[in-house]
Amino acid sequence: MKRLLLTLGFSVALLVTLAYAAFRFSPAVQDAVVARAVRAQMSRTNQLPLDDSALRVLLCGTSSPMPLRASAKACTLVAAGKKMFLIDIGPESTENLTLWRIPLADIEHVFLTHFHSDHIGELGEFNMQGWVQGRRVPLQVHGPDGVEQVVAGFNEAYALDRTYRNAHHDRGRGLLPLAAGAMTAQRITDLKAGEIPQGRRTVVYDRDGVVVTAIEVDHRPVTPALAYRFDYRGRSVVITGDTVFFAPLIAAIRGADVLVSEAESHHLQNLVADQVVAMGAKNLATVLRDTTDYHIDPVQAARLANEAAVSELVYTHIAPPIVAKPLEIPWLRGVSNIRAQGVRLGRDGMLITVPLDGGPIRFDQL
Repeated sequence: MKRLLLTLGFSVALLVTLAYAAFRFSPAVQDAVVARAVRAQMSRTNQLPLDDSALRVLLCGTSSPMPLRASAKACTLVAAGKKMFLIDIGPESTENLTLWRIPLADIEHVFLTHFHSDHIGELGEFNMQGWVQGRRVPLQVHGPDGVEQVVAGFNEAYALDRTYRNAHHDRGRGLLPLAAGAMTAQRITDLKAGEIPQGRRTVVYDRDGVVVTAIEVDHRPVTPALAYRFDYRGRSVVITGDTVFFAPLIAAIRGADVLVSEAESHHLQNLVADQVVAMGAKNLATVLRDTTDYHIDPVQAARLANEAAVSELVYTHIAPPIVAKPLEIPWLRGVSNIRAQGVRLGRDGMLITVPLDGGPIRFDQL
C-alpha cells in the first residue's frame, strides 16, 4: 500500500510538472488556457433574476465613508420586473455590479438621496461603464436641488474621456454615440434647498406599474435629503438615505414590506473617536463625533420600523464598520429589546426578494 501511494504521488507530481512545463514553454497552450478562462468568465450570467414574479432589492454598497475592504459605499438596486433602478452610487459599487454581471446598460435611472461623496462618488464611472456596455440613451439622474450642479460636474470631468472613447471606438459605426454618454439631471422641483424638513412627499416616477415616491428626511445641514419608496403591484420597499429618527417618515413608509435603513451605532462611533483622539488625530475624532447628530441609531431605526408596521428591517450604510462578526453584538445592542424579529444586517450582495404573490420575503447572497 505504501509503495502504491508513493507511485501515485510521484505520478501526480510528474503530471503537474509536465502541465506546467507545457504552459510555460508553449504559446499555444498558454493561449488555450487564457481563452478557456475568458469563456468561463464571460459565460457567467446576471446573478439578479429579472422576471415579473417579485420586487427585488440588491445591496450593492453597505458601508459608510469609513473604509472597509469587503464593502462598497452607499448603493442599492431595486428591480421591478425587468426594470432596474439605482439609489445612490458610492465608490466601489460599480465594481460590485460588474462582478455580479448586472447589465449596467439596462439601468437608465439613478435616484440620489443627497450629495455627500459616499453617495455620489462613482456616478461618473457608473455612467461610463453603462455607456460602454451599450446604453443608447443618456443616464437619467434624479435628485433634489443641486442635482444639476452635480451632474454637470461629472459630465465635465468625463468630457475628455467620452471624446477619446468615441474617437477610438466609434469611427462611424455608432458604437459609442456621444449623446448617450452625457448624463441628464432630473431635479425634484417640489422640495427646495434650505427649507426645514417636514416629511413632504412627491411622486418622481410613475411608469409600467412602478411608482417611486421621494420623501423628505432630516439630514441637516443637508437640505433637502431624501428617502425613496418603490411601490410595485402591491409590494413596496423604502430606502432611507441618511437621516435622523424623523417622525414624519412613519406615515410615509407605513406598511412597507422592506425598510432598508442607514444606521450608525452612536456609542461605538464615539468609542472609535476616543481612540482616534488618543492617537493624536483630533480633527478626525471631531468629525467622527459630529456624525452622530445626523444619523439614525440602530435602536431608533428599529423603533421607526415598528411604528410604521414594516415587515423587514435591513440595516445599511453601517457605521462604524463591522470588521469582525463578533462586533455585530455591540453594534446591535438594544435592538432586540425594541424589535425581536424582522431585523437583518445588510452586506454587499444581499438579495431581498419580495414575491408579488404575497409569499414570504426571501434573503439570499450573491
